[in-house]
Amino acid sequence: MYITQGLHRHLQSRPEAIAIETDGHSITYAQFGERVARLAGALQALGVASGDRVAMLSLNSQRYIEYYQAVPWADAVLNPVNIRWSVAEIVYSLDDSQTSVLIVDDTFAPLAAKIRATAKSVHTLIYAGDGEAPAGMLDYETLIRTHAAVDDARRQGDALLGIFYTGGTTGFPKGVMLSHSNVCSSSMAVVASNSCRPQERYLHVMPMFHLADFAAITALFISGGTHLVMPSFNPQKVLQAIAEQRASEVLLAPTMIQMLLDWRDGNPQAAALDMSSLQTIGYGASPITPVLLQRVREAFPAAGLRQGYGMTELAPLATLLLPEYHCEAHQHSGKMYSAGLPAFCVEVRIVDAEDRELPRGSVGEIVVRGPNVMLGYWNNPQATAAAIRNGWMHTGDGGYMDEHGFVHVCDRLKDMIVSGGENIYSAEVETAIASHPAVAQVAVIGIPCQKWGETVHAVIIRKPEAGASEADIVAHCRERIAGYKCPRSIEFRDSLPLSSVGKVLKADLRAPFWEGRTRGVA
Repeated sequence: MYITQGLHRHLQSRPEAIAIETDGHSITYAQFGERVARLAGALQALGVASGDRVAMLSLNSQRYIEYYQAVPWADAVLNPVNIRWSVAEIVYSLDDSQTSVLIVDDTFAPLAAKIRATAKSVHTLIYAGDGEAPAGMLDYETLIRTHAAVDDARRQGDALLGIFYTGGTTGFPKGVMLSHSNVCSSSMAVVASNSCRPQERYLHVMPMFHLADFAAITALFISGGTHLVMPSFNPQKVLQAIAEQRASEVLLAPTMIQMLLDWRDGNPQAAALDMSSLQTIGYGASPITPVLLQRVREAFPAAGLRQGYGMTELAPLATLLLPEYHCEAHQHSGKMYSAGLPAFCVEVRIVDAEDRELPRGSVGEIVVRGPNVMLGYWNNPQATAAAIRNGWMHTGDGGYMDEHGFVHVCDRLKDMIVSGGENIYSAEVETAIASHPAVAQVAVIGIPCQKWGETVHAVIIRKPEAGASEADIVAHCRERIAGYKCPRSIEFRDSLPLSSVGKVLKADLRAPFWEGRTRGVA
């Protein structure tokens, strides 16, 4: 398998079909393929050789999708850069991977001078913007216009496709090495689940550097649908894009869903937007509360819901919860709140600390085996050996499997709170708190306690004009979960620290409480 295989198929069979629509402009598969082959030729002319790393720092765009196809076409290796990182983190990832070429758009072009001044490995900067290329940078469109198309190297199989850096909020990020087979197998599992179909008009909202969207891009090339591109997430613009561009599928993080529904409910003009084209809403990247799941079901009753659970190291898919399980029967059975069944060609187990498989219903670590498991961490054999043992990727997530094979994720093991010898899963406490009518968002963490080791601390964003007190929240929780799980302290905030894909950065919330202590978790 190779990442450009889908593109070749549609260049041969339906070259005049629309590949991408963005900003009122459309491009056919034939036009897209020509641009990809010319960009690959330009990279080779710049000295990019087999296996060299090429990075991109950009918002979502047609050019980002071209980058994902042209770099492997040129026999090189991808290194998409996290758009939320500091310059120091960006430079670390570039130097660590020895990336030689960096492509930047208008948004990040101002950072180029700082990156150039400190990065040791980058020798070429390419400006993929709409204005005039800044001094010292090559122009993306000029490179495509002035270089001839080259043949696809068809880099494939276990060859390195990309280095995808993950983490970075505490210590240096790790470079996840994924092969062509890794990403293609995950994307094929998406297509096999009846997502990203040939007739799909897929709205890209998740940041394209993230594996969730890259897998969707690859799946859509396999099936031959149309890519609709938004530069970044904006709740109003997402709803307008669905209505105006007749999007049929979209993938959102739960925090994005929350913001989208809040805008929709608070703005009368939303009622005039035609959502009839929307057939599938995918969600993932972080847990979703039952309250939010019910809200999205009620807001879009005609759209099927689909959850994907996984991680970068799994390219990224481990399990899928399909639309047929988002119904009243499976709400009562509890399956609607699970992460679903293992994806095609993937095995999942729940194991104890000695890697022994646990009985159904017992909580342990979720481990995964299959063609999607990463090659390893770049230049980090110790971390690779700790994560992949006997062929199984150890996710660091705690969960259990029910009698029908559905995986239920309880918490990140590092987010589990141990208070007085009792294990408390923050996700369970968050679910209880989120069901309070005054709560908009919540994050639960463990903070130090001399007596109990840790206690439960909740950080809450209240809905506008809601006046729930700390006592109200605790009383609400006591009706739903055991007393020892209820928060011992609560703080109300206007916002929570979020990653680029909407995950709450619990490490940031914990840091002030654990500063100078040995127990601190990352």
